[in-house]
Amino acid sequence: MADIKDPENTILMELKGGTVTIELLADVAPKHTARMKELARAGAYDNVCFHRVIDGFMAQTGDVEHGDMEDGFNLRRAGTGGSDLPDLPAEFSKLPHARGTLGAARSSNPNSANSQFFINFKDNDFLNGQYTVYGRVISGMEHVDAIVRGEPPATPDRMISVKVAADA
Repeated sequence: MADIKDPENTILMELKGGTVTIELLADVAPKHTARMKELARAGAYDNVCFHRVIDGFMAQTGDVEHGDMEDGFNLRRAGTGGSDLPDLPAEFSKLPHARGTLGAARSSNPNSANSQFFINFKDNDFLNGQYTVYGRVISGMEHVDAIVRGEPPATPDRMISVKVAADA
């Protein structure tokens, strides 16, 4: 079990293998941190699939518009949507995209992050300064490592539930 120092800025993500505990970096990326907590508290991330999982790179999820669909057509659309909230401005920092960090997924526009995010399987330094880092896995990385690979996976893994630790 993780040592949770700040329950208000900690996310508990339930995956099929167990709990992934994520420390949010509110001092580094306050807008992205606030958005993740807002969507988690609304239940928007519950049952959303990991739609893009590249071995040796990262696992991407968080398409709250399409990511909870079960049929193949909508699953292929996963990754094309966000939430009904406005996009976020980039909050780039000097933090590296190290193994276990959370990065904000976006289009080619640096200010287009919304609800989608990815968890790095390894150090991905080529992303540094180009994508907002706003969290890091502090326990349960073995459950992230076990996420089914594919773009999209044939039978994708899902975030069963995502909660703010202060509310759990």
